Amino acid sequence: MSFLVGLIAGLFGGLVGLGGGVVMIPLMIRFFGFHQHQAHGTSMAALVFTGLTGAATYALQGTVDPLAAALLAATAMLTARGGALYANSLPEWRLKRSFGIFIICVSIVLVLKPYYAQWSLSAAGWVWVAVLMVSGVFSGFFAGLMGVGGGSLMVPAMVLFLGFSQHLAQGSSLLAMAPAGAVGAYTHWRLGNVVAAIVPGLIMGIVIGTYGGGTLAHWLSEAALRGIFAVVLIAQGIRDIIKSRSLRPQPGRCANGPVP
Repeated sequence: MSFLVGLIAGLFGGLVGLGGGVVMIPLMIRFFGFHQHQAHGTSMAALVFTGLTGAATYALQGTVDPLAAALLAATAMLTARGGALYANSLPEWRLKRSFGIFIICVSIVLVLKPYYAQWSLSAAGWVWVAVLMVSGVFSGFFAGLMGVGGGSLMVPAMVLFLGFSQHLAQGSSLLAMAPAGAVGAYTHWRLGNVVAAIVPGLIMGIVIGTYGGGTLAHWLSEAALRGIFAVVLIAQGIRDIIKSRSLRPQPGRCANGPVP
């Protein structure tokens, strides 16, 4: 089962360049019974391999900018640990609600994806460097917090402000994901949020799925898939937000019952 979850997550990550965490986390909660913190930490550990495999696949097509990826990763590595620590400090209901809101936002990013190029700018010089490093700051924090790769922030920033093509932005974000994800994963592991037993199966599935998704992304129209993914993610996000309300402690009660 872990292989299948990894395969689905890798296919999604390689195809649309947003990492597979938004798919993998709900699947792990549903099929393995993980609590939200375990799902985020385990996803973060597995997504290091999504980044490596996906970046290698895009590099074969010449659609990776190593300098851009290095600048993104440099600041993302600094903030990924903070995101993981903050995630660990949140009660499960609040983390689940935050994840629900996050994946709804990701679905909006997917829907708007074809229109990025129409609004894009072409920064250069130090502005180019600054855009990448600032994007890395926010991407790293959200990656550690949400257990995802950070591509949902990196890709739009590169396309909108730097004039990157969609494929070049996706390939570069996948490469940046690996070192930043490693920092976040290590922090989650130290906090006890990584279920190591299923990681090998996830990695096997992710490697195969990401290679397949990255290959398909260069010759397959993804418009219909983006629409399907967006609908599924919105539905899952709404479900998580509703579920978080049932996990939230009721006023006047504590974990062991009514407050005397």
